[in-house]
Amino acid sequence: MSGLLVAGTTSDAGKSVVTTGLCRALVRHGVRVAPYKAQNMSNNSMVTAGGGEMGRAQWVQALAARVEPEVAMNPVLLKPGSDQRSHVVLMGRPGGEVSATDWETGRAHLAKVAHAAYDDLAERFEVVVAEGAGSPAEINLRRSDYVNMGLARHADLPVIVVGDIDRGGVFAAFVGTLALLDEDDARLLAGWVVNKFRGSLALLRPGLDELTARTGRPTYGVLPWHPDVWLDSEDALDLEGRRTAGGRARVAVVRLPRISNFTDVDALGLEPDLDVVFASTARALADADLIVLPGTRATLADLAWLRERGLDRALVDHAISGRPVLGICGGCQMLGRTIADPDGVEGPPTTVEGLGLLDLTTTFTSEKVLRRHEPAGYEIHHGRVSGTTTAGRVSGTMVHGSLEDDAHRAAFLAETLGVTSRASLPAARERRLDLLGDLVEEHLDVDALLRLALEGVS
Repeated sequence: MSGLLVAGTTSDAGKSVVTTGLCRALVRHGVRVAPYKAQNMSNNSMVTAGGGEMGRAQWVQALAARVEPEVAMNPVLLKPGSDQRSHVVLMGRPGGEVSATDWETGRAHLAKVAHAAYDDLAERFEVVVAEGAGSPAEINLRRSDYVNMGLARHADLPVIVVGDIDRGGVFAAFVGTLALLDEDDARLLAGWVVNKFRGSLALLRPGLDELTARTGRPTYGVLPWHPDVWLDSEDALDLEGRRTAGGRARVAVVRLPRISNFTDVDALGLEPDLDVVFASTARALADADLIVLPGTRATLADLAWLRERGLDRALVDHAISGRPVLGICGGCQMLGRTIADPDGVEGPPTTVEGLGLLDLTTTFTSEKVLRRHEPAGYEIHHGRVSGTTTAGRVSGTMVHGSLEDDAHRAAFLAETLGVTSRASLPAARERRLDLLGDLVEEHLDVDALLRLALEGVS
């Protein structure tokens, strides 16, 4: 089995960027490559052609590798429902829940499925580029780990560790990572990759030389910071950096606490005539030309949050004034008259009033709807809606990703805002993937990494 594990000193160190860039670089070299992440924690997901649910990041990585995305590439997807519990998606299907209190004992079956999925990919592809999660040196979680060094030990994978130099302390993070690994884990750590470097490489070189001297491991490259590196995010924390400015129409996306699939509005962010912001106060919604109420992992809890902050009144006032509102999935459900949860899918059985802007009702059922739409879009939800999804300038849809279709988005913008679309999301995504491939080929030793993946740690 040939593969490589891309780990990181921390979350958001650049594992996804390096994994995605390597997938594009290796496929350019004629390698049949597959991405993989044993366990992903994210509320951003996609539906595969086979009707299964997987993390958005691995879906994009499959596009980078120019292969069809499949659930084996992300066998375990955890969707946070609260600070203590996460809903499990196992090989694309609902798989119960896991809590913080049973983090070790409740995950043995997940590890078994995840490692079997890796083995399956390794048999069908020349190289599997696996992405870790968090840090491989989480010593409090090592016994139950199957994503980082647990996976590496399972498949005897060489490991490279990515560090974000933009945060500072990258050399200490590298050395500290190695120091915290036990001997059998440390044997598999092959070297380092520096991410987001700005400045002269000559100034960095003495540090890289000493890093090799101290650890006995080489640095496989230094990726520069680049303003155009942007991937479909898997982390709601990434919303802090998501804003476009300068357009003549202002779009306010409500930043729900349990927001999911917020990549629905990425295509709007590409439009030069739109100013897209994420908003969490009534004041921030006041001057919007269009308000988007996005999807959520917990419709009832986030509807209560809207009311606590007065955002419900701001939304209703916006609609009454004749300005457009778009609700997507959970946002669509909130715009209706009632939301019923008789089986306790999201909590204790209850029925609550919606915002009353659409004449529709929602009923939650335990069975999850997973459905692809063509040419773009997908459904992931427990709530079944009935009634009318349009009323004046208020509209709702249960379909995520429909705005990614250029023709649909162009028609929507022309009708709601009188704006002409001047962007193509598929073309923009492909440019980003090619940029990552270019950066990896120029700044990392791809030949050495390929040999490492094929031959393992010597």
